[in-house]
Amino acid sequence: MNEQTNNASDSPAVDPVTRFESITPPEQDQDFPGLDTELDPVPDLGEDSYRGSGRLEGRKALVTGGDSGIGAAVAIAYAREGADVAINHLPAEQSDADRIIALIEAEGRTAVSIPSDLTTREACDDVIAQAVEGLGGLDILVSNAGKQVSTPEISQISDEQFDLTMKTNVYAMFWLCRAAVEHLGTGSSIIITTSVQAYSPSEHLLDYAATKAAENAFGKALSKQLAPKGIRVNLVAPGPIWTVLQAVEGQPEEKLPKFGKDQPLGRAGQPAELASAYVFLASPEASYVVGETLNVNGGADSP
Repeated sequence: MNEQTNNASDSPAVDPVTRFESITPPEQDQDFPGLDTELDPVPDLGEDSYRGSGRLEGRKALVTGGDSGIGAAVAIAYAREGADVAINHLPAEQSDADRIIALIEAEGRTAVSIPSDLTTREACDDVIAQAVEGLGGLDILVSNAGKQVSTPEISQISDEQFDLTMKTNVYAMFWLCRAAVEHLGTGSSIIITTSVQAYSPSEHLLDYAATKAAENAFGKALSKQLAPKGIRVNLVAPGPIWTVLQAVEGQPEEKLPKFGKDQPLGRAGQPAELASAYVFLASPEASYVVGETLNVNGGADSP
């Protein structure tokens, strides 16, 4: 008993309420697609905190939306766990992407930047092809890029907005998974970023919530299809995470100062707090985890 107590004191417990600051972002707005480095405050991607342990040594991963937010935190963590990483991003996000590429390369890993808009089948097919060529193969696909526009009334959702949200969140996921499967072997993983919105939709995110529910169902169905081939499909459902998505039409500006404060932990999450979930789901330790939606939401109710 004394030995256990001594060991515990060497690794003190961390209070999840205060591990990261309870931020109060000022009202702000960025033009689409926005940049992480221009957010106030700048999100924590785990640049200074994530420590790897070789859990993904030698793996080859593609992360869409890997220039900022959750995708960037995942890309950094994957590199520090020993993986080579390709990140997809929009051309306008190149400055954010260059920063993440530098952090991946700082770990001695291969890094590939793939600027492309994922709203066409041809683009998605090409992104997979570039990742396979640049990395020398593909073991992990993280379908993470997303579109979110806060709109208070259904009458204000244009056909163009609805179509773009569907193509970015649902069509691109389908196209990417379909193109990736032929390159994925036994022990590979597909991880899809869904959302708490799939289960507890906000009235001002009607089209976005619908895509997140579709992603969740798609991932669970695909997991059953690919499991016999030794390819695991899982999902992560974030709650309110402080990313550039929120400041680019994702939330009403006047609600940003209170963003995430209604969660049981009393604060919004940081992208760094998502990275370990994606690492776990891609790692051999999760070999019996298939079709799981891992909720990382600060304590909100979820199925």
